[in-house]
Amino acid sequence: MKKKILIIDDDISIGLLLSKFLTKNGFKVSNVTTGRTVLQILEKERFDLVLCDYRLDNTNGKEILIHIKENYPATGVIIITGYSDIKLAVELIKLGAYDYMVKPLYPDEMLKVINMALETHEVLKSTKSFEPISSNTTSGFLNYPEYINGKSEASALLLKQIQLIARTGYTVILTGKSGTGKECVAKTIHLNSLRDKGPFVAMDCGSLTKGLAASEFFGHEKGAFTGANFTKIGHFEQANGGTLFLDEISNLSYEIQATLLRAVQERKIKRIGSTKEIDLDVRLIVATNENLEEAILKGSFREDLYHRFNEFSIHIPSLKYRGNDILIFAERFLATANVELNKKIKGFADEAKECLLTYNWPGNVRELKNVIRRIALLTDGDWIETHVLSLALGMPDYVKAQHKKKALLLSPELNNDKPHNLRNAAKEAEYTTILEVLKAVNFNKTKAAKILNIDRKTLYNKIKLLGLMMEYKF
Repeated sequence: MKKKILIIDDDISIGLLLSKFLTKNGFKVSNVTTGRTVLQILEKERFDLVLCDYRLDNTNGKEILIHIKENYPATGVIIITGYSDIKLAVELIKLGAYDYMVKPLYPDEMLKVINMALETHEVLKSTKSFEPISSNTTSGFLNYPEYINGKSEASALLLKQIQLIARTGYTVILTGKSGTGKECVAKTIHLNSLRDKGPFVAMDCGSLTKGLAASEFFGHEKGAFTGANFTKIGHFEQANGGTLFLDEISNLSYEIQATLLRAVQERKIKRIGSTKEIDLDVRLIVATNENLEEAILKGSFREDLYHRFNEFSIHIPSLKYRGNDILIFAERFLATANVELNKKIKGFADEAKECLLTYNWPGNVRELKNVIRRIALLTDGDWIETHVLSLALGMPDYVKAQHKKKALLLSPELNNDKPHNLRNAAKEAEYTTILEVLKAVNFNKTKAAKILNIDRKTLYNKIKLLGLMMEYKF
């Protein structure tokens, strides 16, 4: 059955051109020119996708988008506009638009976006209550199998941002703690961009020295300096026609930043020892685990370079803030480990899952992946048990603590037959708060005291008083 598309544009000529093009490509198309007509036609007929111009005579695309998402959630919406406004685009994506396209429209690009939007909404229709796309379908949808999508709000926002920015040519800054998967996100953006057939070149700026940086970035000619025994192609030139990913950009020296700024501004480079300029057609994605705005204030990062890079920024959340997504990541890494090790481990025991969710994951996704590979190697049975996982995590007392947890919901001092008066209730609340904070920081008492706004000695005394020493070894 042909997919049904509704075009909303008060410019009749544009509506007719789109209608002819989409009809020729196998879609059933309807056209309307006013907001009032939109409401009438949507009451009578269902559409798979709506292409809506943002600026209309008697309303705008935002109002129509809200109405469609409230009343017809299975219908996809793509907003079309003649004015590029990234803040508006982000707002519309958050409200539920699949994409935001800027005129002039290019037929091949528009057809690709429409087909992807229809594919996405087919998945949404097949899931109950219109749940987020599962990790199994997202890998194919995002055209990069290594990208793992979760079901948390953080994962949903990250996916929306990738979808929004991928098909533009914007330079992107990726921020996040070490190990959160910045290179994976960068490659996902590249493989879902219009440059997906071009090269993706990753460069670790953290390992560059001042003497080697220019050669690594721009290359050199044979004989350009002592030891230059051959012509070298730099990373910018290698990435021509594709994407260059610069990791740990904050580690570059101030002098190297100045050299980099010129290349970014002019989109031209010269190899060291050459007078010939090479034109660049490279999209830049940069990553950092430091706050570049603070680095600017300290004088260690150039403000002009920062603004050149900061056309769009995406923050990748730490693993501990992604809730049950940890289990989705773990199961995917286990499936990969099964293939690597020729094993058939079925999954994680319930207590092992709880252990995964309790641990703080300071190394984020990178740490989780390595832990899963280790425990897959150590596991002989069908299921990963807590004792193996806790040893891999460096939490040898976890099993013992978990068995006690059910019986020790309160410390011995509190777990008695006395009625729960106000004093006991206060102690219970204090006990629970201290225990939760200790668990959150992996039982680091210095960090816990700081969060609780008390000194370390006071924390020790409260631990002793409340009986926490009997439940956990410190």
